[in-house]
Amino acid sequence: MEEIANTTVLFIAGFGPIVREAGASRKLYSQTFGIPFKEEKGGYLHTEALKGAKSFALWPLSEAAQSCYGTDSWPVDAPIPQAWIEFDVENVERATAELESRGYCMLVRNKKEPWGQTVSRFIGPEGLLVGITYTPSMREEK
Repeated sequence: MEEIANTTVLFIAGFGPIVREAGASRKLYSQTFGIPFKEEKGGYLHTEALKGAKSFALWPLSEAAQSCYGTDSWPVDAPIPQAWIEFDVENVERATAELESRGYCMLVRNKKEPWGQTVSRFIGPEGLLVGITYTPSMREEK
């Protein structure tokens, strides 16, 4: 593949799911996670209040399946995610318990990864693989 001349990616300018069920997505991201959105005409919600992505990765489905289900194949009876997003939180266990109390079904619960990250994952209403994480290596020293 040939590189596009004079084009260098500087940062991720935006990311978000394309939603089919606007109410369910608004409930998760705005009400449950408390993300402060501005609403534009047509129901377009956006925020510039969150800090940017610390990582951008092309995650093979087989690796995501291994992380979530312990197998190299995504289950045929589960929606196949088109993308993933992780939100780093202060306390993964509390966030996981709160999400479960609101009806979200965890695929992975409070899992400690070899690189030090703790993660819980579930499929969001738009089919996005959503992670709630605590990632020490991405946190600024206080």
